[in-house]
Amino acid sequence: MATILAFAGSNSSASINFKLVQHTVSKMEEHQVRLLDMSGYAFPMFSEDLEKSEGYSNSLVELKDEIQKADGLVLSVNEHNSNPSAFFKNVLDWLSRLDRDFLQQTKVFLMSTSPGKRGGIGALGTVEGMLPRFGGDVVCTYSLPSFYQNFDENGIVDADEKASHKAALNQFLESLS
Repeated sequence: MATILAFAGSNSSASINFKLVQHTVSKMEEHQVRLLDMSGYAFPMFSEDLEKSEGYSNSLVELKDEIQKADGLVLSVNEHNSNPSAFFKNVLDWLSRLDRDFLQQTKVFLMSTSPGKRGGIGALGTVEGMLPRFGGDVVCTYSLPSFYQNFDENGIVDADEKASHKAALNQFLESLS
């Protein structure tokens, strides 16, 4: 049984990426999953001055510790103007200053979704290129386009998208064995 940490890179209380994460972890059986709602985390914008004067917050240290205790990470990143949100980039900046290899040997299932047809692939590609710099092993990726047409209270409704998500999830889970 693997330990999996799951969250969305969004601080929105109505995050569609968090809904995708919730759906994904609901499909994980036989694993210990910890789901974090990042809308409850407030991190100031990173600056070296703030780092020197105030150090690292308890919530940042706790997040890093949770990540490092996990065998795997399920992460869905939101997109703002074809890039990861400023909130998520800021979280990565803080984590990497606390411990450059905060993802060391962590298997990652990286996802994204958006209301548009591109499904957040700009942010997904950017983050996919970033995570290995911090020691993460991006095992697989999945992008759900047109969230409001392809997702409802029961999860992914499009049959092809449902099959693609399931295949990526299985690949991730197999990597944890």
